[in-house]
Amino acid sequence: MATQMHVLHALTEVLPASSIITDPASTAAYRWDRANDPAAGMPLAVVRATSTEDVQAVVRIAATANVPVVPRGAGSGLSGGSSAVDGCIILSLDKMREVRIDPATRIAVAQPGAFNADVKIAAAAQGLWYPPDPSSYEFCSIGGNVATNAGGLCCVKYGVTTDYVLGMTVVLSDGRAVTLGGPRLKDVAGLSLTKLFVGSEGTLGIITEITLRLIPAQLPPTTLVATFKSLDDATQAVLDISREMRPSMLEFMDRVSINAVEDETRMGLDREAQAMLIIQSDEPGDHAAAQITRVEKICAKNGSTECYTTSDPDEGEAFITARRMAIPAVEKKGTLLLEDVGVPLPMLGELVRGIEKISAHHDVVIAVIAHAGDGNTHPLLVVDPTDPEQRLRAEIAYGQVMDLATSLGGTITGEHGVGRLKKAWLPSYLGPDVMELNHRIKSAFDPFNILNPGAIYTDEWSTQ
Repeated sequence: MATQMHVLHALTEVLPASSIITDPASTAAYRWDRANDPAAGMPLAVVRATSTEDVQAVVRIAATANVPVVPRGAGSGLSGGSSAVDGCIILSLDKMREVRIDPATRIAVAQPGAFNADVKIAAAAQGLWYPPDPSSYEFCSIGGNVATNAGGLCCVKYGVTTDYVLGMTVVLSDGRAVTLGGPRLKDVAGLSLTKLFVGSEGTLGIITEITLRLIPAQLPPTTLVATFKSLDDATQAVLDISREMRPSMLEFMDRVSINAVEDETRMGLDREAQAMLIIQSDEPGDHAAAQITRVEKICAKNGSTECYTTSDPDEGEAFITARRMAIPAVEKKGTLLLEDVGVPLPMLGELVRGIEKISAHHDVVIAVIAHAGDGNTHPLLVVDPTDPEQRLRAEIAYGQVMDLATSLGGTITGEHGVGRLKKAWLPSYLGPDVMELNHRIKSAFDPFNILNPGAIYTDEWSTQ
């Protein structure tokens, strides 16, 4: 208790009182991300930082007292990466939302609390585009995107967050702020430390500013929506399309997710379809129409029951919105256990069929949506929170989905991160040698394990 009082006193000496929250009723809102980690602890305080200097001050105080610091952006994470631990300082970066655009170098410099949408809007005002676009782009933060190496709907053609990160400012576990990379497209001086922090989930340092690469504005896309009577037909169509071309979007929804979205939108989606693909081409001129025509032929060859094509931006965006709202639509059916497994593209069909078998075996509803063009799927396990026995079956199924993905040469997470909910599966996925290298790096940057302890790594490893 004395240490806690000392920490609180030290915080009030260097930070405005308005930026420090200690009332338990108010700090409760900062304990979880969207994964609703049931093991989330009670923080000592929440600090809403406004600058790199604020972050440095908090980390220095925490390091002196050996108090954990859990960084937090918008709280939109899906793996428990920003869950509170008992007695920690939640370092919220949500007030750090400045975005600056330099059109001459085609870069954005953003603070971590800026929403993905903020960067897109600022870039668009200069005729530029920031491509990474998670379904939650309207309310997820750029800092969180970098921390988990988020992807999105356009990543099949344009890549993921790490492909656009040129540099950053990071506060280390001793309170030093270092600048990595910068506004240069090519730079191989020294080790690639910038890339090391992308996907590190706040365990190596706290990112307080990010330099992002922008590209010219996307051309208006042409959209095709195809429905299928079988999962096999849909996944084979994905493979055939990917062999010939690289569309700007290639998304998948199964019957459960189609019906959940139709329940919310009443937009006339085919409730009997086993799968739906949403495909876009943003090629210039007549090339987009030609590419979509070829896609339609591939879908027809693979037994599509209906193909609908539009070059109207608003109409196309309506289908994209339906895909983006799949998670919240399914979430209305019950509590979700969210997966984020990916496989090599040729294994996509086996993964989807395997998930269907796991769902049936455990009598647990599993909706599947996917960034199908790169093999990244989001199985959504629906659980009745009042049924403990069903919850147990769902948790077993959750692990089996990850085991299935890894058995097919895939990964336990493609873009949501390991967080706290998947860390038990990380050692077997990485293997002992790679796991040891991970912990050497963690120990080098954070020797006293104060930065987001309990995220990514199991407790047994984190104490070594």
